[in-house]
Amino acid sequence: MQKPIAESSQLSRNPSGPEISTTLRDYTPARVALGRTGTSITTRHALEFAVAHAKARDAVHSTLDIPALTVALDTRALPHLTLHSAAPDRTTYLRRPDLGRTLSSGASVVLQPSTGNLQLTNCNLTIILADGLSATATNRHAIPLLDELLPLLQTFRLTPILLAQQARVALADPIGQALHADATVILIGERPGLSSPDSLGAYITWAPRPGRTDAERNCVSNIRPPLPGQAGLDYATAAQKIAWYLTEGRRLGLTGVSLREPSAALLP
Repeated sequence: MQKPIAESSQLSRNPSGPEISTTLRDYTPARVALGRTGTSITTRHALEFAVAHAKARDAVHSTLDIPALTVALDTRALPHLTLHSAAPDRTTYLRRPDLGRTLSSGASVVLQPSTGNLQLTNCNLTIILADGLSATATNRHAIPLLDELLPLLQTFRLTPILLAQQARVALADPIGQALHADATVILIGERPGLSSPDSLGAYITWAPRPGRTDAERNCVSNIRPPLPGQAGLDYATAAQKIAWYLTEGRRLGLTGVSLREPSAALLP
């Protein structure tokens, strides 16, 4: 029992030693084994932390780039609509997560077929692009992911794509219910970390309706091109995973903890 304690003590005295470098730094972008100057970390590491923290804060307060996303969808001839959650602004959204899960009264009107905006004949899948806690992620990665995903969904019939502002994951439930969709996929900015301010998540829900829990969804997370020193799931792989969940969800009539992803070798 004394040897591990001695080793731990030695590593704390020399946190930048080769032992740490080869066992931790090669496997994680986390801030481990930082250099020290006296009792403080080095200026370089302090500045790197400050920059990462600023990027994370900027991501949380970023907004969905509706004009750019609209142009991208129009270029691809993809019908789309824009709506808003019940959170009227970003400050309220951050303080009241429940409002981000509820449609605004205006959004409820937009989703009514009687408005003439929707063509819902034989539609069974709704895709939503949402800001979440990092609109930066959606602005950067949602369209490239759609380019990889849509060719894999030829057997699904899509409603217009929804651009959702001030949205939480569960906003997909009332949207899906209003559109009579069999399934929803919401592409949403994940909570930014100090090494990932632009990570996109995809949440798949079969038979969406208000009251669904996270245990009834499947998630494909950290979608962004892998960069040196940063983990990420590339668009093509993420699209394959999402398509698999949708196909299996349709076959079984469910998503969530009862639907388990196979090994990577079994994915298309």
